[in-house]
Amino acid sequence: MNTTTRCRKYAWSASALALLAMPALAQMHPERIAELEEQLTALTEQLGELKAELDEAKDNGSIETIRKDVEANKVAIRATQSSTAFTEATSVTHLSGYASADYVSVEDGPAAFVANFNPMFHFLYDNKILWEAELEVEVEENGDTNIGLEYTTVDWFLNDNLTLVAGKFLSPIGNFRQNLHPSWINKLPSAPAGFGHDGAAPISEVGLQIRGGNPVGNNGRITYAAYVGNGPKIEGEDGEIHAVEAEGFASDPDDEKVFGGRVAFLPMPNLEFAVSGATGDVAVVENDGADLEGDPKRGYTVFGFDANYRWSNLDLRGEFVSQEVDAAALSVAPENTKWETWYAQAAYRFGGDSNWEGVVRYTDFKSPHADDTQEQLALGVNYLIAPSAMLKFGYESNEGEPGEITDADRWIVQIAFGY
Repeated sequence: MNTTTRCRKYAWSASALALLAMPALAQMHPERIAELEEQLTALTEQLGELKAELDEAKDNGSIETIRKDVEANKVAIRATQSSTAFTEATSVTHLSGYASADYVSVEDGPAAFVANFNPMFHFLYDNKILWEAELEVEVEENGDTNIGLEYTTVDWFLNDNLTLVAGKFLSPIGNFRQNLHPSWINKLPSAPAGFGHDGAAPISEVGLQIRGGNPVGNNGRITYAAYVGNGPKIEGEDGEIHAVEAEGFASDPDDEKVFGGRVAFLPMPNLEFAVSGATGDVAVVENDGADLEGDPKRGYTVFGFDANYRWSNLDLRGEFVSQEVDAAALSVAPENTKWETWYAQAAYRFGGDSNWEGVVRYTDFKSPHADDTQEQLALGVNYLIAPSAMLKFGYESNEGEPGEITDADRWIVQIAFGY
């Protein structure tokens, strides 16, 4: 009990005792009157002592301290009320993302610094529907800033095990693109060969997707995704298919949709096997840099398999993707074309509490174009600054067409941070 409170208490007690005692004094025994007079005298003395303490508190600043404590308590109460209001809100906005800065040194070539920033936005309403989006902001070689839309979707939670996704989403073919490609998650400072633009693995799609998962047995789980989308854009050049651009387009010139999905089985939480694929009809819609209409349709198929296993400080994973476009005799690019890539990766964290980690990855990418084909051995040493921040030292031994960039070895130092 502080000085001010005690002072008020004793003052009130003394006053009340005096007021109550006076009307009945004449009817009381002389000894009772003497007893009450002693109590009143004692209360008066205590009141005087408390008044002195109060005056002293005013002089040395204790009253100001008490006032600050009261204000702090008010702030704490308001913060608690605000927190309660947040958890009970029907809508929540959230900002996250990641960023990285690289230093890349290419064999027999220039060395340069590179930087990019990927903000992610989320808006959840009533735990029923979520809007999410990711932008990719990067500095180009000429100094311009390039902004791309990685994905933007509206996710409707139909129940605890099923979600309807609409918009532009990362391709569920394989595992790297949809789950591992962010720089603060990827254990090496580069993507495996064939998992980037014009590679074997699709990057994104525009359409509708169903995603979900269900428990199996005591510890197992199955997850699944199925989608329908506009499909890739096929480019022709010099009488052959130059590239399959599967980066998510808001148009469908060949008016043919692509259907695909992925099914994964986790017999235990740290082990996963998955198969994925897509199929549909496509057509060459761009030839020698110009738009093309009326090219015959042909079949398009993608197949993927991926697996990962984690035991103690050891992380093992691998992935295979094959992408093929069938032949069409009357097309400007009549022959069938196929891309394949696979990688195997092992990462080990040294010691239970160590911040150091070693990584090795082998990739074999086969393209119908010799200047894109590449075998790569990547080695890395990482220092974990924080759970979502990593400093990476990487070296790539590359083997490709002599004289091409795919044949040049590289050193890469990267700092990546997710928030």
